[in-house]
Amino acid sequence: MDMLLPSLSLSYPKVAGKWQNCRKFLGTNRVAKMCAFTPSNSKKKTVWIWTENKQVMTAAVERGWNTFIFPSNRQDLALEWSSIAVIYPLFVEEGRQIDHEHKSVAAFAEISSPQQLEQFQISEEQADKVVVNLLDWQVIPAENIVADFQGTQTTVLVVSKTQSEAQVFLEALEHGLGGVVMKVEDVGAILELKGYFDRRRDVDSLLNLTKAIISHIQVTGMGDRVCVDICSLMRPGEGLLVGSFARGLFLVHSECLESNYISSRPFRVNAGPVHAYVAVPGGKTSYLSELKSGKEVIVVDQRGMQRTAIVGRVKVETRPLILVEAKVESENESYSILLQNAETVGLVSPLHGEGHQRTTIPVTSLKVGDEVLLLLQGGARHTGIEIKEFIVEK
Repeated sequence: MDMLLPSLSLSYPKVAGKWQNCRKFLGTNRVAKMCAFTPSNSKKKTVWIWTENKQVMTAAVERGWNTFIFPSNRQDLALEWSSIAVIYPLFVEEGRQIDHEHKSVAAFAEISSPQQLEQFQISEEQADKVVVNLLDWQVIPAENIVADFQGTQTTVLVVSKTQSEAQVFLEALEHGLGGVVMKVEDVGAILELKGYFDRRRDVDSLLNLTKAIISHIQVTGMGDRVCVDICSLMRPGEGLLVGSFARGLFLVHSECLESNYISSRPFRVNAGPVHAYVAVPGGKTSYLSELKSGKEVIVVDQRGMQRTAIVGRVKVETRPLILVEAKVESENESYSILLQNAETVGLVSPLHGEGHQRTTIPVTSLKVGDEVLLLLQGGARHTGIEIKEFIVEK
């Protein structure tokens, strides 16, 4: 097998030539970055594509994934695709993957049993890169691999056939593996994986929360309010972004704090009435009434750090409500939210330098002049997506 492709540069000069032109056009550093592995303990994940479908190739390249794996007998396909797109082709050999210069890029192993996984080893010269095909099983082996390679410089990519399968590998034991090889012939799988990364990219950026001053408080009547129970524990300062209008979402604190009234429930946010908007991944909003088990929401803290959480349960119950309005000093706009009138429901306060910080203000203790945190954004929404159009909400 080592002599099967003695020199891709000689056997397929156009492929090698196109790669050299790619280096000249993009520059050595950019090419290196495009094809480099990412350490498994980094947030950024590596994606390679294994396909013989031209539409899948096009969709992947358009989304920034340029590394493609080919069987050793499909050099003709690599040549054809290299003539229409800037790609980095790799070829499967026995126990490894090689590039166009016949250099070993990664070890390759197919594992179908716990015994094979336990015995799995890679040579020292390939110790920083490995592609694993776990065949018909995934979750526990993925966790074992994450545990085995933690603290090393080895990047492990696992072959996946669907977005949901890839998600298991990318999130195993919280940190996940270094990346995935999407072995698919369906364009939809590429689009779904890109959507997954787009939603997770929210976590890499801080939200710009704005200080607002409470301007009006009014006890109203009864309404159907929503408690959102997520599948994660929240810490002091964390909650959900909720508001009557999408243009201004209040940071509503979780029930993680100890209280004289009820036991701490660090998985819960008493979020507001059914009509209210709540922030969800991808820069979108959802009505609280639309949330259900399995959906995702954005959890945010006082600094604006955000993370994605899965909804485990939603409770809708009729409770007394209180109207809260706030204004930002630099503008005349008024923002409002309705919340259950209860001591365990609170809004998050801004940070003020070092020292003791007030994390939350219960709505029952709110006063005109108190400061709370808002997320300001465009007001017009269509199915939760921000759009540019004239709109008046009051």
